[in-house]
Amino acid sequence: MSTAPDTAPAAPAPDPKRGGGDEEQQKLPLFALLALATAVFITCLTETLPAGLLPAMSEDLRVSQSATGQTVTVYAIGTALTAIPLTAATAGWQRKKLLLTAMAGFALANTVTAVSSVYELTMVARFVAGVAAGLAWALLAGYARRLAPVHLQGKAMAIAMAGIPVALSLGVPAGTFLGDWLGWRVAFLSMTALTVVLLVWIFAGVPDFPGQARGERPKLLRTLTIPGVSPVLFVTLVFVLAHTILYAYIASYLKDLGLEGHTGLILLVFGAASLASIWIVGAQINRRLRGLTVGGALLVAVASLILAVLSDTTALVYVAAVLWGLGWGGVPTLLQTAVGDAGGESADAAQAMLVTLWNVAMAGGGIVGGILLDTLGSESFPWAVVLLLLPVLAVVLYARKAGFPAARPGAGAVEKQAEAEEEAVVPAS
Repeated sequence: MSTAPDTAPAAPAPDPKRGGGDEEQQKLPLFALLALATAVFITCLTETLPAGLLPAMSEDLRVSQSATGQTVTVYAIGTALTAIPLTAATAGWQRKKLLLTAMAGFALANTVTAVSSVYELTMVARFVAGVAAGLAWALLAGYARRLAPVHLQGKAMAIAMAGIPVALSLGVPAGTFLGDWLGWRVAFLSMTALTVVLLVWIFAGVPDFPGQARGERPKLLRTLTIPGVSPVLFVTLVFVLAHTILYAYIASYLKDLGLEGHTGLILLVFGAASLASIWIVGAQINRRLRGLTVGGALLVAVASLILAVLSDTTALVYVAAVLWGLGWGGVPTLLQTAVGDAGGESADAAQAMLVTLWNVAMAGGGIVGGILLDTLGSESFPWAVVLLLLPVLAVVLYARKAGFPAARPGAGAVEKQAEAEEEAVVPAS
């Protein structure tokens, strides 16, 4: 997962004195933002697609399903190991060139995965996909921010990040269906085809931005001393760990409840609620950053409590899925915005750290969840989520000055400026 705002200024706000020609600058560049959302979709789905194709992949590769499951782990490892050094090494690259390179890496990795009959080669391809993800996640949120004027940055990021719940709620079931119908290799080849289309889309329709000059590139370790960065990184690590413990083993958890036949529908409900959450966060993030983060954590905690004590009622499991999606869907946008704002001129470095910790948490969630499943059973998952969210809430509430302020810096002034610009443009159009 998640991403790195670039430190160059966002698209300039329109000058009300210049008249109707500036009206379009106040609008979001949807064509370009949807290209970024598609890139997010490909990145997320490439990571999770093997989960629905394990039996067939295992048979073709002649290894156990648990060994095949490590294709997800090695992807996360590739991202975690390379996000920071690659972000630093490519800081001076033109942003479009870097995005095209990352997406070309996905096309290559998914093609090799689709045609490989050798387990070791498949694992190498999955590692390469993880490296490409490290590049992409360290770029996409920042790209979205730079495409939009300041007062629309939250909405721009929400649109770009919509690819995550779409991939999880629709992409994985669709990929599983395609794999069952035409074979798992076709599912991966379809990802390659989509990526090729996206490469053309990016080349033709996404504006370019410069990288950072050598003297402007921040030191990674020094970034940790910037007020607000460490609290956001801590919340990222623990919140993602909590979420992954439950999400990675949701099929096992529902099976133990006798609801294995409901897994697909429950994930669809979760994904739909996540999309609603992204829309809400995009509309309110400028003025209610801390409140939205606290609300997200509380909703996930309440959902987990319902699963812990009331899961014998099927309807309440669906209610929990709705609350879980509403709480979680906007979290990537909130955390990326928070660390970008806190990092300031060191936003790239801060976001590279966020990317690394996000993937460490995902890998850790799989490991911790497996240990809990073997020792305490799946019924321990919701309680583990609740316990982990307690320090998350404490840190968000504590970091009210730097990290998770009530409103983004300058949000009120930006919104007043936007309103004045709208009033000035309308008469001139």
